[in-house]
Amino acid sequence: MVASTLGNNGAKARVEDEIFGRGRDLRGSGFRTLLLSCLGVSLLVLVVLMVQVVSDGWSVLSTRPIDFLTGVLRSQPGDDALGISQGLVGSFWIAVFVTFLAFPVGIAAAVYLEEYAKQNRVTTIIDTAVRNLAGVPSVVYGLLGLFLLVKGSKYTNWLFVHPFNWFWKLFKDEAAFQGQSTLIAGGMTLAILVLPIVIITAAEAIRAVPSSLRQGAYGVGATKWDVIRTQVLPYAAPGILTGTLLSLSRAIGEAAPLILVGAITGRLAPRESVLSGIGSFTEQFADKFTAMPIVIVGWIRQPGETFQPAAGAAIVVLLILVIAMNSVAVALRNYFEKKRG
Repeated sequence: MVASTLGNNGAKARVEDEIFGRGRDLRGSGFRTLLLSCLGVSLLVLVVLMVQVVSDGWSVLSTRPIDFLTGVLRSQPGDDALGISQGLVGSFWIAVFVTFLAFPVGIAAAVYLEEYAKQNRVTTIIDTAVRNLAGVPSVVYGLLGLFLLVKGSKYTNWLFVHPFNWFWKLFKDEAAFQGQSTLIAGGMTLAILVLPIVIITAAEAIRAVPSSLRQGAYGVGATKWDVIRTQVLPYAAPGILTGTLLSLSRAIGEAAPLILVGAITGRLAPRESVLSGIGSFTEQFADKFTAMPIVIVGWIRQPGETFQPAAGAAIVVLLILVIAMNSVAVALRNYFEKKRG
């Protein structure tokens, strides 16, 4: 009788397991279907936007692609010299500023926080502050750049402007910052904008390095710097490179900070060729500037649909640049992962 009771309980348990298992499978498949539906809707929206943008700019891209890339900003949409070369140059130099200012500082800060700093209340506050700064709207960084680099007080000038002007006067007679909007101010503002993102992504990549690599290097007598240089950074390189290049893509696509810093939204007088001399080359950093997002915003704000084809073509060019940078990030990540393996 006891055996029959145990058998009935076992059979009942198996039936309950089958019922609950089917319920879990149904919930899992339903959740998977919901995720696929959301993915499909997102891709559909992106495809519709891409088709709309390409169709708007196709009349320009199909008839004068080279002239559009090499042309300058003009006041008339039908001008044959209309183009985005000045925006491309401005975006290129902004990317250079971000690369040489934000990347070394951000990666060094991440290495210090993860490898050298003690885990205490101070480092916790710093980590929380960095993560909060990564979520601050870009317009706030534009106001910060406007206050610090364009219309700063005498105190901020001594902290930020005067040291840079002293360094600049080693190469030029005049100051780089003269209370006006410059390419240097725009580049430094966007470097500050992406700095928290670089720190977070680099710190996460360093945190993912297995402790066995560190312990093995310490076991053969390596110093802490040797461990970081030969083990930690090479292993974390894919994540660091991916994060930095993605942050660079964001910097190139930002418009609000540049508008607040004072980028030109209308016509910008063409500069002399770089071949004219080193003076002409360096003067562009201390002069008025524009960038691809600013060019697009300026054309879209024009009344009617006069500049709509040019704006659509500029959006397509900017998308190609961003996709190319993301592709480089993916390629570098795959290369370093294979090398790491």
